[in-house]
Amino acid sequence: MTLEPKAVSATGIRSLWSWLLAFAAIWLLHFFAVDALDPYFFMILMYSGINIILAVSLNLVNGFTGQFSIGHAGFMSVGGYVAAFLTTSLRDAHPEWMTDSVLSTGIFLLSTWIGGLAACAVGYVVGLPSLRLKGDYLAIVTLGFGEIIRVVLLNIDAVGGARGMPNIPPLTTFGWVYSGVLLTVFMVWRVVTSGGGRELLAVREDEIAAEATGVNSTSAKVRAFVLGSFFAGVAGALFAHYLRYLNPATFDFNRSFEIVIMVVLGGMGSITGSIIAAVFLTGVREALRPLQELTRVDFRMVIYSLMLILLMLTRPRGLFGTRELVDFLPRALRERLLGGKKRSKPEVAT
Repeated sequence: MTLEPKAVSATGIRSLWSWLLAFAAIWLLHFFAVDALDPYFFMILMYSGINIILAVSLNLVNGFTGQFSIGHAGFMSVGGYVAAFLTTSLRDAHPEWMTDSVLSTGIFLLSTWIGGLAACAVGYVVGLPSLRLKGDYLAIVTLGFGEIIRVVLLNIDAVGGARGMPNIPPLTTFGWVYSGVLLTVFMVWRVVTSGGGRELLAVREDEIAAEATGVNSTSAKVRAFVLGSFFAGVAGALFAHYLRYLNPATFDFNRSFEIVIMVVLGGMGSITGSIIAAVFLTGVREALRPLQELTRVDFRMVIYSLMLILLMLTRPRGLFGTRELVDFLPRALRERLLGGKKRSKPEVAT
């Protein structure tokens, strides 16, 4: 088995124009179109954006690096609680700061960054010992650490304990959520298409062969795990300042399982697949809410499980497998969008 380069473009300054246009479009929608949306549809749109960040960041670990982590909600909770604690503490100490839109935005961005870094630090502490394990052992360890984080938060009175943390400042907006989505997709895309990304893909395909060629597999896996944890923390901060209430029960095993389903459904190793699956499952969850209220039974996990079974029977590699949306575009348009250069994306050849 050897690794051969696949000709696809992704790097270079010329490729940045499409990302900058997307960023500008997000903020144009934020200022001129969002207010006209139905509040219920707007809520689904916000939750979809947060779930995209979670799914894409977990795909970096589970899809592109070939590991199996099921404790992503734990890192989301760390980022959410740290960011919410900072903003609520500053609001209580200096209420006038939150009345200034520029100052409150700066506080929100700083707290979100610190929340992401806190999740990143926890991810490093968790990942360094656990990523030496493989397969089911790694899944059990990450699940255990996720539950440990939840139980610790459950017993910290400073953040509300079992009562939860209420009255968090409502600082999350459409622009910041989808700027976070764009940043997450951009960073994961650039990492995967870089030299370090080839190491991640080599570890995914054959860890023993990768180590034989000089790749430090543990270091590569920890880097991916830490970056994924950072963006999970950012998603948690955005979630906290949109919902305005946090409770440790929100970040239980079911939440981690939902994120894993998004990755598996979209395709292990496809950013596009994670985005589409996150939006689809968020919509399905809300569509089933009237049925849940009528029957008093939560059918979401039953339907999710049936979807996974059907998917594994019909498309074991997920909806997109390891392909991206640009792979379906005409070659000329694909090269124009991606800057006209070729990137090396390892592809297995036997």
